[in-house]
Amino acid sequence: MSWNEPGGNKKDPWSGRDQQETPPDLEEVMRSLREKLGGMFGGGGGSDLGGNSKNTLILLIAVPLVIWGLTGIYIVDEGSRGVVTRFGKYMETTQPGPHWRLPAPIESHTIVNVEQQRFIEVGYRSNNRQQASQSFSKEALMLTQDENIVDVRLSVQYQIKDAKNYLFNLSDPDTTLRQVTESAERGVIGKNTMDFVLTEGRSSFADEMKVEIQKILDDYNAGIRVMAVSVKDAQPPEEVQSAFEDAIKAREDEQRLKNEAEAYANEVIPKARGAAARLTEESEGYKLKLIAKAKGEAGRFEQLLTEYLKAPEITRERLYLDTMEAIFDKTNTVLLDVKGGNNMIYLPIDKFQRPGLAAEPAKDGDTAQTYQDSTDSAVKTVRGAVGRGREGRTQ
Repeated sequence: MSWNEPGGNKKDPWSGRDQQETPPDLEEVMRSLREKLGGMFGGGGGSDLGGNSKNTLILLIAVPLVIWGLTGIYIVDEGSRGVVTRFGKYMETTQPGPHWRLPAPIESHTIVNVEQQRFIEVGYRSNNRQQASQSFSKEALMLTQDENIVDVRLSVQYQIKDAKNYLFNLSDPDTTLRQVTESAERGVIGKNTMDFVLTEGRSSFADEMKVEIQKILDDYNAGIRVMAVSVKDAQPPEEVQSAFEDAIKAREDEQRLKNEAEAYANEVIPKARGAAARLTEESEGYKLKLIAKAKGEAGRFEQLLTEYLKAPEITRERLYLDTMEAIFDKTNTVLLDVKGGNNMIYLPIDKFQRPGLAAEPAKDGDTAQTYQDSTDSAVKTVRGAVGRGREGRTQ
């Protein structure tokens, strides 16, 4: 039954007295509390001064011990690791979640973010990405294989893969990584020429540096994983910058001329090959044509010989007529044989067949008259020739 319920005699839980309108006596409350705590810690329920002092002492010691023990609770966030040490000696690495360790100064813990992307810069420093970077010539100047100096600036992106090694094997991880990067960079660039480093070799020697840096860090048990090496800039020193730019322009001109020559060669060579193939095909066709024509002529001659042997006179007459027809077919001369006469009339037909007389443009209004005179002269000539032929037949 609750102390304040009906029939509970209104007895409070501290002093056991009836509930009164006046507040309870503080001394009695403290005495009751000491008795209960004493019973919890195995003390007697006596009310003598010695027992009270003992219980009070236990209470004063137990409460701070409990509070001190609670300070050992810690929580490791996702993506982090907790490294616990006892008097400075490594004890364990804890995973994400709530954990408890012995309170300080016995044990302590350090939270390390193992998923954070970290960066270091070699050869330059930048406060942020918007501001101009500050050059560090001591780190940036490198000597190439052909004894030239180049100014190389790069950044290294890394993560922590082992929190214990990262904390205990390196006194200053950033400084160590920067020194390792500079050493690997000098070794890689020292094996390549200046032209290779400044032009097409950027990506290749960056990958090579990444492998070399990771190898050295693994030998140190640094607990660092190199994610990427990015070359921010690679150029000759400022003292020889202008001369190097001239050399670059000359190299670009050389490459441009080579490309133009290759383009011209790629254009001309196929045309020449096509023309050669066309001539080859034409010559082959011409050869076949001549061979076929020769065979045809030979066959025609053989057939003609057979007919000639059968009727020599007729064949000779036919050959003569065919030959004369072929000859006169190519000339503009026309011969008229007047029946019963001894004269052969010559008609200047070529004058009638001259092209362009009627189609020439008029000049000073006399072209039409010139054409008419020429026509009349030709007609008179033909009439005279016909008249002379008739006189010859009459005689």
